[in-house]
Amino acid sequence: MPEGHTIRHCAQEHARLLVGQHLGVTSPQGRFPDAALVDGGLLVGTDAWGKHLFHEYEGERFVHVHLGIYGTFTTHPLPPPQPRPTTRMRIVGDEVAIDLVGPNTCELVDTAGRDAVFARLGPDPLRTDADPDRAWRALQRRRIPIGQALLDQTVIAGVGNVYRAEALWTHRISPLRPSNELTREEFDTLWMELTELLHKGVREQRISTRNVYKADDCPECDTPIRRWDLAGRWAYACPSCQPR
Repeated sequence: MPEGHTIRHCAQEHARLLVGQHLGVTSPQGRFPDAALVDGGLLVGTDAWGKHLFHEYEGERFVHVHLGIYGTFTTHPLPPPQPRPTTRMRIVGDEVAIDLVGPNTCELVDTAGRDAVFARLGPDPLRTDADPDRAWRALQRRRIPIGQALLDQTVIAGVGNVYRAEALWTHRISPLRPSNELTREEFDTLWMELTELLHKGVREQRISTRNVYKADDCPECDTPIRRWDLAGRWAYACPSCQPR
């Protein structure tokens, strides 16, 4: 599943390519019938919160997209190729067309609908309005392992498995530590690490880390990396550097 930096980059790129234009919006697949309600509409802005992307059209209409595991955006020069049968949404601007295939969510919402999505998400380290104290308070109410809590989008929005593994290893925290046993100093260093990693991902348009994720051995001490199922996702840790 794309992590938060990918969605932030999409928001920035779509704004650069499409904002200020009246767009042709269709649903070749037919599973986004509300495309007709924004077809020909003026795109006035884009936004991202965690793994959720919003295209804002004139009249406070928002196309809300969550890519999920399989969703992708593809940009084509004009004229674009024939859409694939699985294309949920095609957006045609003055110079490019953008296709959306395979998302978990593609829906039209009003301002209240957008705000409802925002309200159920934790702070996003990529946003200037992020409040880390909200995430700290949420962790203090949880006894679940910190490795599980970091993937809970209601705690911190936008963090995925790779950044979880990297941040916990960097600060020598076991993924199995109960969330409410973290000190405030540990939380602050984790928040800063995740913020830096996500911003780096936006700049470089890729995940670039030196970590234990899918590694055979620890890059620090050469101990074999342990891998196990943690609440349905693979967790990775060095038993020596990140003792339980």
